[in-house]
Amino acid sequence: MRKFIVASLFAASAIATPALAQDVNPTFTGPRIEGTLGWDHVVAGSSVDNDNNRDDQSTDGLLYGGGIGYDIAVGHFLAGVEGEVTGSTASTDRRTYTSDFGLGRVRAGRDLYVGARVGGLVTPTTMLYVKGGYTNAQFNILAGNSDESTDTKFRLDGYRIGAGVEHALSRNTYAKVEYRYSNYSKGRIDYGNDTASSHFDVDTDRHQIAASYGIRF
Repeated sequence: MRKFIVASLFAASAIATPALAQDVNPTFTGPRIEGTLGWDHVVAGSSVDNDNNRDDQSTDGLLYGGGIGYDIAVGHFLAGVEGEVTGSTASTDRRTYTSDFGLGRVRAGRDLYVGARVGGLVTPTTMLYVKGGYTNAQFNILAGNSDESTDTKFRLDGYRIGAGVEHALSRNTYAKVEYRYSNYSKGRIDYGNDTASSHFDVDTDRHQIAASYGIRF
């Protein structure tokens, strides 16, 4: 699944390249800040997928948060760095302990991302881009058969790739829609109360479709 997603992103970038030879519009350069809403889907990764196992479930929720970035012109293309902090309403829905995602009963917490993107104009006011970087996600462990979170948390490290389209609404405002895929392969569990953390391997996938509104300065 991951190889297919990566190949699709590179193929889309290669196909779009001939159309991206327009001169860069300064509307797309400089510092920016944005708010984000979208769909968040978390599921066990391919190494633990088992369609016959009830515990191999997925969970969906509302993605929300915001980010900052800075873009510059590089020839006919744009390149930029960006960071994002988001939260999610995604939560497992069973009342008994299961091995959902290899993590037990959890609620999605904050998600940190830092990365880069590169894009090009298809019209003077519309840009296509691809992106990639590092992501660190937190999942809060739910207590017993309630929806209350404990002090114990999982923190997962992984990578994110994605692609999107951004449209300039004016010289200083823009809207964009993007798809991003994240995979987490390393994790640690924090018990709180100054107890030492425990590190482990994990395979958790995350699919998101996000819409953002932003302002450039």
